[in-house]
Amino acid sequence: MAHHKQAEKRNRQSQRRALRNKSIRTGVRTAIKKLRQALDRARPEEVQGLLRQAIRMLDRAHGKGVLTRRASSRRISQITRAAAAARSAS
Repeated sequence: MAHHKQAEKRNRQSQRRALRNKSIRTGVRTAIKKLRQALDRARPEEVQGLLRQAIRMLDRAHGKGVLTRRASSRRISQITRAAAAARSAS
């Protein structure tokens, strides 16, 4: 329990930020999940749009400070490679 005004304010700020970060992180996970499902269904016309959307969300999460540069780059690389492999397989 905070005993000073500044500590109370910091608690409020961290709770707001945690909620915002959770929302962004959930959106990223959902976008990647939708992309992977489209890859499993082998629908190349869907994959291209979903890949663009997932990369955009990952870049935004990095820009907001939710993900580190390395984490977002690694995930972008993984999903791009998966999309390319699916494209070459079909």
